Amino acid sequence: MTDLEDRLSHALRDAPTTPSADLFERVVDGIDADRRRRRTLAGVALGTVVLTAAVTTAVLALTPRHPDGDLAMPWWILEVATTLALLALAVWLGPFIKRFGRAYAADVFHDNPMTGKSYIVLTDIVYYLIFAAYILFSVQVAPPPDWGSQVTRTVTAPQVTYELERIGGILLVIGILHGVNIVLMPVLGRLFSLNRSLSGSPRRELHDG
Repeated sequence: MTDLEDRLSHALRDAPTTPSADLFERVVDGIDADRRRRRTLAGVALGTVVLTAAVTTAVLALTPRHPDGDLAMPWWILEVATTLALLALAVWLGPFIKRFGRAYAADVFHDNPMTGKSYIVLTDIVYYLIFAAYILFSVQVAPPPDWGSQVTRTVTAPQVTYELERIGGILLVIGILHGVNIVLMPVLGRLFSLNRSLSGSPRRELHDG
């Protein structure tokens, strides 16, 4: 056996092992929490499918048709549908990122738990402000001339391209900001820990003196 294996075996053999009194309760609570989370995700997925089907059916039912049978969707229907899709994306994506980011933030701010919680709340506020500003900046209240729908007032290929760019644009912005946040958070956590240790050193020295 190597020196490391000897040290590990001695540490495991000599360390006192006392079972936790609430181990069973914590395991049961963890299983129940996982079941509730799975039921919530399943409910959200089912609700999304039902809502999408209902909106699609309503749009198809309300959209007029040309004499040849082709759909003649008014331009504002696609504009409203894209705006609703952006709102739904904001409502779904925010908690999704937050749920998987809590463990990362807790590990980064392990010396400052309250700072980590405040950081998560502040990033949530920034996230929703960015989404709201993007939607307000990109929404159209009248078809631009380059859409070519001034006369027919129906959906055209340039409008479809624009709406796809709206969705892709917000995903790109959130992705870039999220990547920057992942890289920046450990730096901030280290700075906060260093600041706390430095601010606590004089107090410890005075106490020791």
